[in-house]
Amino acid sequence: MMPLARILLHQKALSRFLYSFRVRLLLLLAALLVLTLGVQYYVNLRAVRTNTQFIVEQQQAVMAGVSLGVNSLSSDLYLDQMREQAKQPLFGEQSQRVKNVLIVDEEGNIKDSLDRNQSPRQNWDKSITYIKVKDISLPPLSSAVELPSDNVSLPDGMNVAAQTGAGQPGAFYFPVTTDKGRRYVIVVLGSANSITSLLERQTRQSQLYTLAVLLITTALTAIVVWRFTRPIKFLSTAARRVAVGDFSFRVPTLKRRDEMGELTVLFNDMTVKLARTRELEAQLYNAEKAIVVSRLASAIAHEIRNPLNYINLTLDHLRATFAPADSQKQEKFESLTKQLKSEVARINDRITEFLNYSRPPKLNPEPLDLEEIARDALRIFEVQTSETNVDATIETRGPVPRVTADAESVRSALTNLIINSLQAMDGNGGKVTVVLSGEESGTRARIDVTDTGRGIAPEDISKVFEPYFSTKETGTGLGLAIVKKAIDDHRGTITVKSKPGEGTTFTITLPVSAPEAVATRS
Repeated sequence: MMPLARILLHQKALSRFLYSFRVRLLLLLAALLVLTLGVQYYVNLRAVRTNTQFIVEQQQAVMAGVSLGVNSLSSDLYLDQMREQAKQPLFGEQSQRVKNVLIVDEEGNIKDSLDRNQSPRQNWDKSITYIKVKDISLPPLSSAVELPSDNVSLPDGMNVAAQTGAGQPGAFYFPVTTDKGRRYVIVVLGSANSITSLLERQTRQSQLYTLAVLLITTALTAIVVWRFTRPIKFLSTAARRVAVGDFSFRVPTLKRRDEMGELTVLFNDMTVKLARTRELEAQLYNAEKAIVVSRLASAIAHEIRNPLNYINLTLDHLRATFAPADSQKQEKFESLTKQLKSEVARINDRITEFLNYSRPPKLNPEPLDLEEIARDALRIFEVQTSETNVDATIETRGPVPRVTADAESVRSALTNLIINSLQAMDGNGGKVTVVLSGEESGTRARIDVTDTGRGIAPEDISKVFEPYFSTKETGTGLGLAIVKKAIDDHRGTITVKSKPGEGTTFTITLPVSAPEAVATRS
């Protein structure tokens, strides 16, 4: 087992090594270096071969010129005739190698030449007229062989140069002894411009190849840099998103297995952990806040319930002792005192709900007429809606199924939603509409509470049902949280849609049947 474990460990280490960005970058640089050296070597090798071929052709042309001159001494043909018979392309004025070949005697007469203008002419009396070598323009001469020290002087016009300048045309000669006397074979060469042009052309080609290699290298380097910096850009964007609290953003991994891929995976893991930590911190903060608020609420509830009990007892005393004798006034008196006792009981129930927010629900389900519950909830705000010029109405769309639910819990939820709607209009008038309908073939009832208030900001939509979240300076942040808890206790749903400046709609759906796990109110 140990050897196998070591082999797997080595394979994993080798895999990490091969997928390392640094290793791949070094391999790429090495490949680019080899490519550059290879191209340079190829260009230089090609230049050497070209120059070698040029030198060989130059030597062939010179040897051909010498051979042509020597053969003309023993032939009855002139040089130009021999060139035409040989079809040699290396001679003549158009040639870049051998321009001319001349045969000169000891008196300086040109006995033969590739240039017909310099060849001997036959006169009308069959005499021969020769052109003197001194009368033509010859490039500086160089001796092809060493002459003996007692050698006679050269004919007039054959001037030997000490050294030929670079790039200048040149010529060389060598003497040949015949039965007709000494003859000088002169081979006139072209200028070195052809070699210079060849070298310049090779230099330009080398520069072009080098430029192509540099462009390829630059392109490959740009691709590598782009691939390397792309995840860095993603990480920079993700860091800015995380810095503002957006822990849902994830950096694309791009299926990389190098250091950047590992860094991306680690960053995403860190973001998940930060989100979890932030969530735990929020829960801890809410728990601590709930404890403080619970303690404060218990103290406040105690102080509120004492006067409520006094008010309730006083109302009973008023009904028993100070009831008017007039039947109409007595009826009105009974109605008002009963309404007051009902509102006192409602306040006491709200305090109880506030204190029991985190406790298991105690519901008393019964068949409910939602339209009646809605009217009862709106009746409380008749004076307020009248004073603030708010049009509060109830609409029914189709048959509204009766639901089995806790009346006080549903009424409290509607009351809280109506309070939020009225507060959203800031006392400037508007419209609050409670729409009742059925859905899912009558198995659920739907309640829409719509207002024309200021609306809710998009970033606050997901937080409105959180405990202690409020956009109002004096709000406790429990109103909508209590509503959601009440709806959840009935296995219902509540959603919200809002558009700033146009209004908000809260939608409640309740099942027709009673909740499964409910406890009878004690």
